Amino acid sequence: MDIQIAKRQFLEYVEIERGRSLLTVKNYDHYLSKFFAFGKFNNASDITEEKIREFRLFLNRAPGQKVRGQSAAGMKKVTQNYYMIAIRSFLKFLRKRNIASVAPDAIELAKTGARDIDHLSGDELKRFLHSASDNLRDRAILELFFSTGLRLSELCSLNRDLDLSKDEFSIRGKGDKVRVVFLSDTAKDAIKEYLKSRKDMAEPLFANTSFNTTNSSRLTPRSIQRIVKFYATKAGIYKKVTPHVLRHSFATDLLSNGADIRSVQMMLGHANISTTQIYTHVTDKQLREVHKKFHGK
Repeated sequence: MDIQIAKRQFLEYVEIERGRSLLTVKNYDHYLSKFFAFGKFNNASDITEEKIREFRLFLNRAPGQKVRGQSAAGMKKVTQNYYMIAIRSFLKFLRKRNIASVAPDAIELAKTGARDIDHLSGDELKRFLHSASDNLRDRAILELFFSTGLRLSELCSLNRDLDLSKDEFSIRGKGDKVRVVFLSDTAKDAIKEYLKSRKDMAEPLFANTSFNTTNSSRLTPRSIQRIVKFYATKAGIYKKVTPHVLRHSFATDLLSNGADIRSVQMMLGHANISTTQIYTHVTDKQLREVHKKFHGK
């Protein structure tokens, strides 16, 4: 089968049958297109284990992202795995359609080290949230991130019809799964004040508007990333702060204060508890108490 036709059918399958988001479909398209261009494939049967191995070497030796103007030693293992996951999923699709190609099991993912979890300390959080006190919209954004642990895309998708008489609302997240998130009184008050100040009738909860009824649109993910970065700098926090760091801060705050990991898993919308367990090494109070009690006696 022609490789481009196979890819188009695969991406349609990922979107329709698998129910993945358009962003996931776009990412798979990117990873596969790069692999196909590298291998100069015309047909699905042209893919071989040797070509996959050569592509892995190519990725491993590719320059990494630039930091302070200098390229890192190589592409991160986790990024390399994104390519391999896309290729493996494509090969599984081919097998399902009885199209001859490499066995999906031939692809093993690279071992990766434990993830570093960036999060804000209690003092940093206090300064960060206070830094937006003179901007109703931005304060509502920051308070909502910390109250709910929402992903960036989830927050961007919210509309102004939120029922603020309740302390919770449902959100459709990754993998089209619905979960409940919870609003603190502070977050609810911040959203109410912001909405009260709005003069437009635009549908998005967070709009890019000067309160002009004819010129308002949904804030983009990039705009919200810039807002978060701006207030981190304003608060004197010079490490990298992103919406995902706020999500990490939400999780570590809950676990540090005694929440059980299963509950945190559900609030974050993690399909697998192993994803949530990455937070425990920075929040395990019991280990800290054992060290204090027994070390150096």
